[in-house]
Amino acid sequence: MSRNVLLWARDILIALAIALIIMQFVKPTIVRENSMMNTLHPDDYIFLSKQAYRFGDVKRGDIVVFHSDLESDDGTTKNLIKRVIGIAGDTIAMRDGFVYVNNVKSDEPYTRDGYTSGDMKEVTVPEGKLFVMGDNRQHSMDSRDPKIGFVSEDLLIGKAFFRLYPFDGFGTVK
Repeated sequence: MSRNVLLWARDILIALAIALIIMQFVKPTIVRENSMMNTLHPDDYIFLSKQAYRFGDVKRGDIVVFHSDLESDDGTTKNLIKRVIGIAGDTIAMRDGFVYVNNVKSDEPYTRDGYTSGDMKEVTVPEGKLFVMGDNRQHSMDSRDPKIGFVSEDLLIGKAFFRLYPFDGFGTVK
């Protein structure tokens, strides 16, 4: 009997060790808002790579989760999920329904409505910061809003890389 208990204890400790190691690299997250539709929907269950930017740089087009100063209804701070549009040194402008990065019209097939409403004068992304936007541009609070503004790379939690649920969307996130 005691041998079986020791074997069970060993197996449980090994499973816990493996889980802790995995949690250092991957963070499961549930999408709560609709600002990333049609790429991500509310209640999508996704995985973030917590180490993605330890060994590489943030790239335009990455979908990132970051800490914000916004508060939810229960008073806790919100984490937001958005797409990186501009990195340090990039110039970003919006006119005639399109986003321009470094004076080049962006090809953004992932946007929900196919256009970005409103105009924005050209801004330059400061060092260590990102310009982020939701794919559902008409319903996204993002870098266009002074409450969000440029996002510090230090606030990044991780890069979205895989959708687990719903199963019809199972696979990598792009």
